[in-house]
Amino acid sequence: MAAENILIVDDDKNMLEVLSLRLEAEGYKVTAAAGAEDALKMAKDELLDLALVDLKLAGKDGIELMQDLRRITPEMPVIILTAYGTIETAVEAMKQGAYSYLTKPFNRRELLLQIKNGLEKSSLSREVRRLKALVGERYGFENIIGKSKKMQEVMEQVSRAAETESNVCIFGESGVGKELMAKSLHLLSSRKDKPFVAINCAAIPEGLLEGELFGYEKGAFTGAVRNKRGFFAQADGGTIFLDEVSEMSEAMQAKLLRVLQEKQFHTLGGEKSIEVDVRILTATNKNLEDEVKSGAFREDLFYRIYVIPIHLPPLRERNEDIPLLADHFIKKFVGKMKKEIKGISTPALQKLLSYSWPGNVRELENTIEYAVAMTAQDVISEDLILQTKITEEDKLKPLREAKGEFEKSYISNILSLTGGNVSKAAKLAGKYRADLYDILKKHDLNPSDFKRSE
Repeated sequence: MAAENILIVDDDKNMLEVLSLRLEAEGYKVTAAAGAEDALKMAKDELLDLALVDLKLAGKDGIELMQDLRRITPEMPVIILTAYGTIETAVEAMKQGAYSYLTKPFNRRELLLQIKNGLEKSSLSREVRRLKALVGERYGFENIIGKSKKMQEVMEQVSRAAETESNVCIFGESGVGKELMAKSLHLLSSRKDKPFVAINCAAIPEGLLEGELFGYEKGAFTGAVRNKRGFFAQADGGTIFLDEVSEMSEAMQAKLLRVLQEKQFHTLGGEKSIEVDVRILTATNKNLEDEVKSGAFREDLFYRIYVIPIHLPPLRERNEDIPLLADHFIKKFVGKMKKEIKGISTPALQKLLSYSWPGNVRELENTIEYAVAMTAQDVISEDLILQTKITEEDKLKPLREAKGEFEKSYISNILSLTGGNVSKAAKLAGKYRADLYDILKKHDLNPSDFKRSE
């Protein structure tokens, strides 16, 4: 793998040389510029992964240069370097889009840590954007990923799992989008040009499931008037997705295990073995480990399908994605119903943010569809949101945990309402901006994650 290319911009030649030598010694490729004009030319000519930019440059402000660089390479993180370490300057740099901020003279370890973290974030952002574009193009759900940290972590797992041939089990509550995530994983894999076949094991009666999975010969049973090619044969070379795999009977679990072990099967009524090359993706809304302990699910099958587990978090654990998803669904249904709706009111959005969403993304989609269908105004009002729902009270928690969760939820809601505008959020919360930034850092919240799409 090629070394990451880091751009250093500083009009102090001694600092430029020291930083270059230090980073080259760490194995990075370094592109050095003594001024803004040279830096912009290099950014257009070279593929850069991260930039270190001095705040006080001759003839140009470092923050202004940072903005110019990001127009050329939007995904590139920029770390601002300065000897003028004031809170105001740090806040302004971060507000304008800097990844982080270091005050000279800086600690070598801290510098290297910031660079490492910045490069990792940049790599993940590119992967998430690539996956988002793929899924949006093929499946029309552009906001599958969301901007929350939890969903970015899921997408990182998906991208890594896609590079392997290992079996993957996606687990999470109903309505979180397990099948869509399985399609995404297939699209990123080397099997992307081969079939993707999805089966809901709970939706097919037990007596018919074997024939649907493996196919059958004419006359194999009453009603089998012709040969049928099963789902496993249809998925040959590609991916088969078994949703609600925990609902399989014990007999079907044994047959599935045999296919996984031998890579072949017999059709119902057939004598010839059929070999298949398929990757198995499964999904469940149950805890499979508990199902194994209770005897409801075979332990040997569990170990076969649960090689790479991926947990999809419920919507209530990623509140910052709700405004983004709501906006997507509004646009979707406005287009379908040919209605003139500008958006959703602040009280209505607050109501969405305060609800626990037991039905997750699917329930949110249904809620928005109802509101778009029923509204007679150009803005969705609070009275059309969750008319019959009552938010359940949370279980009693320790005071410290409850206070922490409330603070994070409160700040997340305010940022959602202000579209990520920290100044407005601080004013609503009755906090100084610097204090609010401390709270954001404490809960690992990023204001840019709350910006609404235009």
